[in-house]
Amino acid sequence: MNVKTAKSINQTSQSHFPNPELFTERNTEALVELLLDEMQAALGSGVRVREPSHSSVTPLKPLPSRARAVVERIAVEVERICSKSDRIQTSGEIHSWQLTLARHRLQKCLSYYKLGSKQGRVELHSSLSVMIYRHVAQPQSQLKFSARYNLIEDFLQDFYAESLKAFRRENQVDADYSPRTQLELAEYMAFTEHYAKRRITLPNRSSQQLIVLRAQSFAKRQPSETPVDIEQAVEYAKGEEAQEYSRTATMQQVRSRLVAESTDPSELVLRERVVSELVQYLEDQGHSDCADYLVLKLQDLAAPDIDEILGLTPRQRDYLQQRFKYHVEKFS
Repeated sequence: MNVKTAKSINQTSQSHFPNPELFTERNTEALVELLLDEMQAALGSGVRVREPSHSSVTPLKPLPSRARAVVERIAVEVERICSKSDRIQTSGEIHSWQLTLARHRLQKCLSYYKLGSKQGRVELHSSLSVMIYRHVAQPQSQLKFSARYNLIEDFLQDFYAESLKAFRRENQVDADYSPRTQLELAEYMAFTEHYAKRRITLPNRSSQQLIVLRAQSFAKRQPSETPVDIEQAVEYAKGEEAQEYSRTATMQQVRSRLVAESTDPSELVLRERVVSELVQYLEDQGHSDCADYLVLKLQDLAAPDIDEILGLTPRQRDYLQQRFKYHVEKFS
């Protein structure tokens, strides 16, 4: 069984690109050129060709805007990771790991680039939502999907802002940097996915993904749910303990909400009776157009809709309104 190691990947790549010894000397520029070649090939633009007479590079097709800046950030980040990893430093294959990690980051960036800005956002949002779905609310909460979805949306908006700040800090770009091109946006989305999946070591020596820890902290900041007996909220409390409970802020809030949402049936009956008598009065007085206007107004129709139904011009409607008000005052 053949297993492709980081070393074999590096050896394979060297057969495709001239002057591989430049890269093995930890030359950042050589790594950048190699990644640009791979980007050119991955985007179907052919392979960049170096002229034998001089070191200039002639692309068969222009690379995406800001491609070099994006690739340079990948190269610098990879070298930083390799320099800080004891495992990589003692492996004896530092340069192979540099290429492996750089390729992985480049491929992730290009995958978002090929999706496009809109679909790329959808894919990233969906991926992160799945990761935090169970963690964005407290385990004991029994939230429906819609409520949990709203929490996910609120959390991810903050997380995207945090990720952008981390991107600026780690790549040493301007404090107000924002992705401007499609490739830069793809780079940021790839960074956000990688940032979310970073493993954070916990005090008990276990580890957890960064976005999960953020979601758990977010859930703890949400107000806790308080079970309330609705019948007890609307009925008169009997006993000292029950009366004390009925005076709590939670019960008063529930009671005021119930009162605000309730409608007195007697008010509805009275309203319907007055409207019915007013319509009858207008028709008896020969003002059926005013009666029709009243019925349409009670349906919360807009003025243009009323004009269209009654066949009125704006001027005629204004006159009808004045007559209607006069007869209503006379009726009252």
